[in-house]
Amino acid sequence: MTDRFCVFGNPVAHSKSPRIHAEFARLTGQDMRYEARLAARDDFAVSLASFFSAGGKGCNITVPFKEEAWRLAAVRSRRAEKAGAVNTLLQGKDGRLYGDNTDGIGLVRDLQLNAAYALKDRRVLVLGAGGAVRGILSPLLAEHTKSVVVVNRTVEKARQLAHMFQAEGTIRSSDFAGLTGETFDLVINGTSASLQGELPPVPAGVLAADALAYDMMYGAKPTVFLQWAAEHGAATRDGLGMLVEQAAEAFFIWRQVRPPTDSVLALQRAELVKN
Repeated sequence: MTDRFCVFGNPVAHSKSPRIHAEFARLTGQDMRYEARLAARDDFAVSLASFFSAGGKGCNITVPFKEEAWRLAAVRSRRAEKAGAVNTLLQGKDGRLYGDNTDGIGLVRDLQLNAAYALKDRRVLVLGAGGAVRGILSPLLAEHTKSVVVVNRTVEKARQLAHMFQAEGTIRSSDFAGLTGETFDLVINGTSASLQGELPPVPAGVLAADALAYDMMYGAKPTVFLQWAAEHGAATRDGLGMLVEQAAEAFFIWRQVRPPTDSVLALQRAELVKN
């Protein structure tokens, strides 16, 4: 019998997850079907229960339901606990929902595997202090970065995040003005500014001579942040690889098979440029 999986979101029609997981299934010989499901913003719990009661095996969760999924999960992984959000659910043999968050490990694996970028001893600057950033801090710190600085327009939010993760490595908060005079090896844009075509107010001087600028957003063309970074001599990378790698981790959680990602990432990139 074909196992059923899906991604819940609102909106969700744009999701690349069905195409990605179809490729993973084909490459690994898994008998499964994956679809996008639109859930009403005030009816997610009912939609989720209906999916699993009808035989669904697992699902991904995208905006705006990740925090609600966290609350609905009976058992949460350590990284989901730290992220405060769940993007992957599995119904266990005991009938309970197991929640995980694969976003952070997706970013780390994209950097390490696809970009051949070692994180150990790197000075990392993370722009933003929302849920997306909270999900990546623990996996970043686990790679023994030299330091992580979280910067945000509302510095209190950055301070709260830094305090939350202080036991996991060297991490502190700042406002944008406080970055003057500092340089970083890796600058990660975790703000939503790219969606509006805006540039976070980060000073150009923060980019080290061989810096890498990473935007968690992606598109057919470089984001404003990546354009700015390239103009100031940095190497650049968008978040498409993160999307594929976090999906691969979810696939592994469900199927206990780790799919290859290089060809899937290349396919997604080609389709993104074509469209």
